[in-house]
Amino acid sequence: MTMSAPLQVRNVAVLGATGSIGASALDVIARHPDRLRASILAAGSKVDALVALCARHRPDHAVIAEASQLDALRDGLRAAGLSTQAHAGEDAITALAGSQACDTVVAAIVGAAGLASTLAAARAGKRLLLANKESLVLAGELLMRTARDSGADIVPIDSEHNAIFQCLPDAHARQGLKRIVLTASGGPFRGRPRHELAGVTPEQAVAHPKWSMGPKISVDSATLMNKGLEVIEAHHLFGVPRAQIDVVVHPQSLVHSLVEFIDGSTLAQLGLPDMRTALAVGFAWPQRMASGVAGLDLLQHGRLDFEAPDLEAFPCLRLAFEALQAGGTAPAMLNAANEVAVSAFLQRRIGFLSISALVEATMHALQVSPADSLDALREADAQARRHAQSAIPQLSAA
Repeated sequence: MTMSAPLQVRNVAVLGATGSIGASALDVIARHPDRLRASILAAGSKVDALVALCARHRPDHAVIAEASQLDALRDGLRAAGLSTQAHAGEDAITALAGSQACDTVVAAIVGAAGLASTLAAARAGKRLLLANKESLVLAGELLMRTARDSGADIVPIDSEHNAIFQCLPDAHARQGLKRIVLTASGGPFRGRPRHELAGVTPEQAVAHPKWSMGPKISVDSATLMNKGLEVIEAHHLFGVPRAQIDVVVHPQSLVHSLVEFIDGSTLAQLGLPDMRTALAVGFAWPQRMASGVAGLDLLQHGRLDFEAPDLEAFPCLRLAFEALQAGGTAPAMLNAANEVAVSAFLQRRIGFLSISALVEATMHALQVSPADSLDALREADAQARRHAQSAIPQLSAA
C-alpha cells in the first residue's frame, strides 16, 4: 500500500491582520492547523490588537507599521510571555513579506501603503492572496510582470475576482472568452437618485447591506468606486481590455461574478457573502478546504435580481472606466484622489457628493503620462494627492 505524502504546512504572512480581511484569514488558518500557520502578523498602529492576535496565533514575527510603536509592541509581547520577534516600520513589513519566514502572503493592507510589500512578495515568488486592490490599480502591469518573472501565484481575494479566477483558472479556460461581468451589490444607496445623496453621513455610508468591511472600502462601495477599481484590477489580472469588462448591480450579492464565452455559455460562481470562501480558495487552490462558510440554499433566498448601474447618481464608476481607457498614470491618479476624498469625507470635511467631484476635478487637472516605472507611478500618486488636498477647501461640505 502506498502512503500519501503529508501535506506541507503553509507559513502565512497576514499583512493587515487587525482588519476585517485579516480577521477572516486568521479564522480560516485556525481551522486548519495541519495545513496553515500564521508565521507573520502585520498591522498599522493597533498594538494591543496585534499583541492579542499574537497570543492567539503564536507567529514568529509581529510588525507594526507605525515605527514609533516598536517599544510598545516589544513590551506587549514580552508581557504576554511570547517569543514572537517585534519589528516596526513599512520597510520591515516589506522585508518580511519577501523573506523565508513565509511562503504565502495575505496582502490586505489598505491603500497605496500596501504596494511595496505586495511587490516584495511577488518578487520573491510567494503565493500571493491579493486583497490590496491598489497594488493592481497603481502598478498592475509591474505587479503582473513581476509575478510572471518570479513564478509567484496570485490568487485574488476580492469576491468578484476570486469568482472569475474560479471560472477561468488557466489560459486554456480563457480561450473563447467574450466578456467578464463583475457584479456589484449597489451599496447602501442603491436606487436613490443623486439629489437624495447630498446629506449622506459617514455612518450611513459605511453601513454596507451585505459585507462587513473597513470604513474606506465601505465608502468606496457606497460610491461604486470600489467597483471601478475592480474593473481596473480585472483588466490586469485576466488580461482583458476595457471593452470586454461590464458591471451589473446584483443586490443579493450571491452571484459574485460571471464570465461569458463566444459559444453563448455563461459561467458564474455563487456563494454567501463571506470573505472566508475566497481566502480558503487562495490557501488551498487547486484543492479545496473548509472555510467555515455554509453552503448556499437557493430555495431560502428565492430570487436573483440584476440591473444596470446608475452612472449619474454614482459617477465614480464612470471615472474609473475613463481612467482605464486613458491608461498610463491615470488609474494611479484616480486612486490617489479617491483616497484623499474618502478620508476627507470620513473626517466630515466634504460631503458625499464631493467625493466624485474631487476625483473628477483632479483627473481633469493633471496630465497623464506613461506608467513605465514605479517612480513615475509614485510621482503621479503624490501629484494627485497634492492637488486633491489643495482643492478640498473649495468644496462645499454639503
